[in-house]
Amino acid sequence: MTLTIAISNQKGGVGKTTTAINLGACLALAGKKTLIIDIDPQANTTSGLGFPTNLENTIYSALVDGMLGEDTIMQTSIDHLFLIPSDINLSGAELELVNATHREFRLKNIVKALDSRFDFILIDCPPSLGLLTVNSLSAADSVIIPLQTEYFALEGLGKLMNTINAIRDTFNPSLEVEGLLFTMFDKRTSLSNQVMEEINLNYKSHVFRTVIPRNVKLSEAPSHGLPIVLYDTKSKGSDAYVDLARELIANRKNYFDEVGAAS
Repeated sequence: MTLTIAISNQKGGVGKTTTAINLGACLALAGKKTLIIDIDPQANTTSGLGFPTNLENTIYSALVDGMLGEDTIMQTSIDHLFLIPSDINLSGAELELVNATHREFRLKNIVKALDSRFDFILIDCPPSLGLLTVNSLSAADSVIIPLQTEYFALEGLGKLMNTINAIRDTFNPSLEVEGLLFTMFDKRTSLSNQVMEEINLNYKSHVFRTVIPRNVKLSEAPSHGLPIVLYDTKSKGSDAYVDLARELIANRKNYFDEVGAAS
């Protein structure tokens, strides 16, 4: 049984891709077999893990064809960490699928075929609430919402929560909020602290204890095609994502215990 988590926020630049890459790497280093699906046409997760963005077999062809080829799953430089890459062709998928039957469930069918092969599947969503994100949320068991600690995070969060509720009502009634994740946090600024306090006041039960700090090493690592735990293992960013992986595993211990007992 696999736990599938969409990493989503319709606002760009909040740390979705950074979280997908680095949380995935830390889960893999903790011994959890992990697959990252890059479903963003910008393909930043693909390049951030050291792969070219012009591969022949990508999530685009899988969505359009309705089936996943085995050669689409790429082994990364980290044991237990795998990638289904993206490319710019994905930007046209929404138009190509507009008349397709069950178009909202294309990714769900792909994920279902991978069930039991991985402990975690992380889906890096695009910064929009279009068909690709609907597919991701329909396929996921839960969603992690990265939030940059700035004023507009509050406004965007309300819209995303409405979208999650709509997905529950229409396509995926069991979808959960795995957690709200504060990213690019700068404890020196009063605004960061105010936004954190406001979100904790309204969503405290859904907020991860781990906070991802603003850290230059996290920004540098993708240009080297490496997760932060390989690029600079002693950085604050590395420590934070290791802590996040540990928190997620601990939070979901009962889930995996129940799965193990059932099997």
